[in-house]
Amino acid sequence: MSRASQDKVADTSAMAGEVLNAITTVQAFVREPHEQKRFNAAVEMAFSEAKKRIKMRSLLTATAIVMAFAVIVFVLWIGARQVTAGAISLGELTQFVLYAVLIAGSIGALSETWGDLQRAAGATERLVELMQAEPALASGPQATVPQTTEAFHAKAHLEAVAFKNVTFAYSSRPDFLAINHLTLSVPQGARYALVGPSGAGKSTLFAMLLRFYQPTTGQIDIFGRDITQWPVHELRNLIGIVPQEPVIFASSAMENIRYGRLDATDQEVIAAAQTAHAHGFISDLPQGYDSFLGERGVRLSGGQKQRISIARAILKNPPLLLLDEATSALDAESEREVQLALDSVLPGRTSLTIAHRLATVLRADRILVLEDGAVVEQGKHEELITQSGLYARLAKLQFA
Repeated sequence: MSRASQDKVADTSAMAGEVLNAITTVQAFVREPHEQKRFNAAVEMAFSEAKKRIKMRSLLTATAIVMAFAVIVFVLWIGARQVTAGAISLGELTQFVLYAVLIAGSIGALSETWGDLQRAAGATERLVELMQAEPALASGPQATVPQTTEAFHAKAHLEAVAFKNVTFAYSSRPDFLAINHLTLSVPQGARYALVGPSGAGKSTLFAMLLRFYQPTTGQIDIFGRDITQWPVHELRNLIGIVPQEPVIFASSAMENIRYGRLDATDQEVIAAAQTAHAHGFISDLPQGYDSFLGERGVRLSGGQKQRISIARAILKNPPLLLLDEATSALDAESEREVQLALDSVLPGRTSLTIAHRLATVLRADRILVLEDGAVVEQGKHEELITQSGLYARLAKLQFA
């Protein structure tokens, strides 16, 4: 009952947090009454579970009190009969009554403590389950890993990324292949772009490179080694990512960018911001780089949050950079600035860029066109535009 009650309280808190984070959407659709009803129902359910638990605890306490006083009454009854019969003295009866009171008090205290332990057990049960859960990912041997980007550049003959007949299906849709017998390779230092309709599997490829998901069949190599042979933390240290929806922590601009490399100096953070063309708007904030950006970066525009995210990835300085619609939230001028910044950062660095706006991938060394989880076309923009395939149709829609 303690666990059930705490679960309902957690559900209520989660609902409140979700609605408060999306308060502008709730207000825009005038759904305040609807959300109030949902929250009231959740609170009533939590209250009902809490009442059940309290009733059981009250029953436990009442039972303990009855047992405790029953001990005292029993001692008094037996003692009074033995005093009357002359078997014991009044002083001995007093001693027994005193001992009975001490025992009764102890039983009452133990029952209260037992109630607290039962309540704690409800929370501890789930925590223990989480702590004892085994990671689904199989980590490889703790091999020596080069710590600098230059160390990887020295092995230019290695392919940075290679997918070898990889298939993958999400557990929610096991019959649908999100990645369908995909084979592709990305040389070191190359700038590759992934384009295609929504649901083609582009973001799934990024998730598999970061080992958020395991391939159903096939093999993925990173810098010449099977991805399963990399220790997970070392693998992710090699990769920098700029997600489509940038994550901004409730901290200062300085700390948000430094998240890319925690030991970076202030000068390195500022240099990364300058490269990402974020230095200008950060300097205009009331406290500059020490300005608090608010929960989820509410004090910034979408384009500003994206440039903070790009600066974070630049500061990490990884040998492999993943850009998931990195300029999707930028206006034309900001997009041009960020493209110039990426042009100064990406040469010599392996990068994979997901883009729906084809103007952002014109300078890619190679464009991979994905459809239904497979590469259906590949080549440079000039080559693909002359073909009557999917890329040519997308380009016609965007550049017409």
